[in-house]
Amino acid sequence: MRDRELTILQHLGELRRRVIICVVALIAGSAVGFAFFREIIELLLQPARDLDAGQLIFIEVTELLTTSIKVSFFAGFILAFPVVLYQVIRFIAPGLTAKERRYLLGFLPGAMLAFTAGVAFGYFVLTPPALHFLLTFGDDVATPMIRISNIVNLMIRLLFWMGIAFETPLVMYLLAQLGIVTARSLSRFRRYWVVVAFILGAIITPTVDPFNQALVAVPLLLLYELGILLAKLAGRSRRSREIVATIPPAD
Repeated sequence: MRDRELTILQHLGELRRRVIICVVALIAGSAVGFAFFREIIELLLQPARDLDAGQLIFIEVTELLTTSIKVSFFAGFILAFPVVLYQVIRFIAPGLTAKERRYLLGFLPGAMLAFTAGVAFGYFVLTPPALHFLLTFGDDVATPMIRISNIVNLMIRLLFWMGIAFETPLVMYLLAQLGIVTARSLSRFRRYWVVVAFILGAIITPTVDPFNQALVAVPLLLLYELGILLAKLAGRSRRSREIVATIPPAD
């Protein structure tokens, strides 16, 4: 009983240590983000400026400050993301086999590349038509004077969720490598994923028009197909290893 309690206490201590590391990484990344918050805000506002969105305003005394802090935390999360993901992997690694640990560690750089690709897609492909629709809808009725917090919140939401969405193929590949899912089971779920993709498109995009929702849904469908392909490759790899494992060693 005492050994079990010590084991639980050790796990809690390990969890606390890794949470502290993640928090420190987030604070450090946020501090860097705050040092460059003007440049980051300008980068987030650039798509709207390219569309001649009119004058950006703030109507509350603390609005610009809170927006700067939010932008800093967003930048801090992106900078700390590799550290947080690594700490999560290291925390669960003792309960995994050596092979599973290799898969998880190999997942780390791919996850960063996929998140970056999703953010780039959201910034360069999704944002311009979405903002164009929002800013030109009813422009003969009223002149846009956009709150800076509103457009920054919109950009952060779009970029963050597109970055997460682009992790889909890697997650599917990892689950297939671990034997949790197969390409066949993922293929059977394909018709449900079509519905899920358009629901996510409606949630992620701020517009109600089907064109902008399709800009999110179609890449999600393509990413799912890529995930099925990667799951097939993972399945073949698993079967090859199993065959090799059954071959008796030569005398």
